Amino acid sequence: MKLELSRLFNVRREEILPVSLAVGFFFCVLTALMMLRPAREALGMRGGLDAVRWLFVGTALATLAVNPLFGWLVSRFRRTQFIATTFCFFAASLGAFYLLLVAAPEAVGTASGQVFYVWFSVFNLFSTMVFWALMADRFTLEQGKRCFGLISVGGTLGAIFGPWLASLLAKPLGTPSLLLISAGFLLLALALGLGIARRRPENAKRETPGAAPERIGGSAWEGIKALFRSRYLAGIALYVIILAVMATFLYFTRLQMVAAAGSELDVRTALFARIDMLTQVATLVIQLAVAGQLMKRLGVALTLALLPLTAALGFVGLAIVGSLAALVAFEASFRAVQRAIMRPARETLFTVLNREDKYKAKAFIDTFIYRFGDVAGAQVEGMLGRLGMGLYAVAGAALPLAIVWMGLALWLGRTQQRLAGEPSASTSTSPHAFNILQEGSES
Repeated sequence: MKLELSRLFNVRREEILPVSLAVGFFFCVLTALMMLRPAREALGMRGGLDAVRWLFVGTALATLAVNPLFGWLVSRFRRTQFIATTFCFFAASLGAFYLLLVAAPEAVGTASGQVFYVWFSVFNLFSTMVFWALMADRFTLEQGKRCFGLISVGGTLGAIFGPWLASLLAKPLGTPSLLLISAGFLLLALALGLGIARRRPENAKRETPGAAPERIGGSAWEGIKALFRSRYLAGIALYVIILAVMATFLYFTRLQMVAAAGSELDVRTALFARIDMLTQVATLVIQLAVAGQLMKRLGVALTLALLPLTAALGFVGLAIVGSLAALVAFEASFRAVQRAIMRPARETLFTVLNREDKYKAKAFIDTFIYRFGDVAGAQVEGMLGRLGMGLYAVAGAALPLAIVWMGLALWLGRTQQRLAGEPSASTSTSPHAFNILQEGSES
């Protein structure tokens, strides 16, 4: 039975245990997140769409403030310690919000809802970032191409299970109890993550001789500095910025259409939950159909280019049709390609970096850089909205951006191949890898 499953999902026998642990890890993380996401969306809209745009700014500032602290943890503590600290902090924060809801429910209003919105956004980014950083550290590029698609299935199942569990338990236990259940899934995720951190696939690359295998060291600000030293990392950062801008265009389009559908909190929450559910189901279908095969056959470059193509076609189609049903179809397609195809491919980009960049530079890119793109997208969308051109203006801005995004995807894929082909490129991006990039760009 194991051999049949390994052939079906393109996983080798010695990889079954670590991949299974990774699937369970991601399942628990996404269950914890998605149990609470519909409530975050509804609470955030209480102050109106302009307030949500400013919440994006608040989230970006919060991630910028937290990044040096995370960099310090990575520099000073072993991998298992900073992973445990991150997840325990978020679990404890959920406990604090639970006590606030139970002990002082009258204090919960628009302001506290906005605080929760910002906190949840930071929680979302850092928990998934730590997960994928560990995956890039534990698996090689070749393994990532085969296994990351399957591993992401665990996240999709958690994203489906989380809202379902919340809808099942919200009435009998009350909304505050969902926070404790979410914290429980985080702690379970931590246990699985520590199991992965202590176990290495048999055919994975060995650590660099003479390097400290656990404590990374270096400066807390090293992740930020790395972006200015490496064109490759800067290219990943630009890819993430465009991704965030496109996702934000789609996000605010959804908020506007849902707001037009009804003003009641329960109606909006139900619509958000329904869209999330359809998106996750579409994601799961794609993952099960192509897990472990698409990147291997198309390569990372073409796989990364599929989402820009989806965005270009989707925004043009939405501008032409302009209905809520078209929005749901576009968002389901966009999110499904993003999570099932693009995200595993993007995470393989980090497998050719050294361990410091896998955690510090990745943390800065996946949190602050992503939120910077959110802020930029929110402001541009707001400006386009004030022009009164609606979906046509958004599509007009998204189409040329998608073309640039597609070209960047192809460049990143080719650059990753060059780095992986160099003996020292798999363990360092600077200064030798930077020289490789310079030579490649000039040839």
